[in-house]
Amino acid sequence: MLQHSLYLLKHKMVIIKNVEFAVTLLGAVVVISANAGGAWTPIGDVTTTMLWIHGQISTLQTMKDLFVPAAVSLAVPLALMSLTSEVNGKGQDSSDVLASEQMAPRGQLVFFVGVGALIFVPVFKALTGLPPFMGILLGLGVLWILTDAIHYGESERQKLKVPQALSRIDTQGVLFFLGILLSVSSLEAAGILRELANYLDAHIPSSEVIAGAIGVVSAIIDNVPLVAATMGMYDLSSFPQDSEFWQLIAYCAGTGGSMLIIGSAAGVAFMGMEKVDFFWYLRKVSGFAFAGYAAGIAAYLAIHNLPVSLPTTIAQVPFLSGS
Repeated sequence: MLQHSLYLLKHKMVIIKNVEFAVTLLGAVVVISANAGGAWTPIGDVTTTMLWIHGQISTLQTMKDLFVPAAVSLAVPLALMSLTSEVNGKGQDSSDVLASEQMAPRGQLVFFVGVGALIFVPVFKALTGLPPFMGILLGLGVLWILTDAIHYGESERQKLKVPQALSRIDTQGVLFFLGILLSVSSLEAAGILRELANYLDAHIPSSEVIAGAIGVVSAIIDNVPLVAATMGMYDLSSFPQDSEFWQLIAYCAGTGGSMLIIGSAAGVAFMGMEKVDFFWYLRKVSGFAFAGYAAGIAAYLAIHNLPVSLPTTIAQVPFLSGS
């Protein structure tokens, strides 16, 4: 009887440990997904937004050219993880939990209006030609009016209004990025970035290698100063808008941070929330993330350099055109 009880206890501990590992691994997948998802839209990541605002990339062309590489950078790690022996078993059914945590109708309204305001920013810039920050401020104004109307007369729900949300802005983070951009601008004004660009061009003639290296370095150093420095090193006369170099910079800087848990804001948040160890992520996830990163670059180069064209009409399909 005692042996049976010990066996059941040990089996239960193994199940709990497997569940904890599965939850942690799922969080790592979320980190990779967040970085991959932000790399193919102008408003999905800080670096792509910087490139978009300064004219290095455009909206539709970037979304069209980077969607497949970003999807590959996520699909490859997922496929490789599914083949490992540690990823098995069936997860807990979360339908009951989800049913008890449904978002209130008013919350859904605010959520969808907020998402719509974000999506509206590129449309606003394309229609008016005004700076994108004016579009996002317009969206903020709409949300402000909406939340004030929803919670009018409800003194206990003041924390759900926009003024309370604005009071929780991470001012230190904003000042940090401001300092970084000012420092990079100083280096650009002094001509140091141009000298660095000339040195890289002389020793690394391939722009694809430079972009890939920037993505790898972004796993260690914040990608905002790296992209800002790259924008100072190369202007639009060196690489025009939507060139392979700028699109690879957008992809590599956006997804390269997945290779280390400290390489992106999503990874740092995951490490703080789930108390994930740096070396655990390095052993269990970094290899998969690097494989996806490299596969995405390969997919981008294959799409743009191989002489492959898909038929656009039925008449161009040989066995349907009768030829």
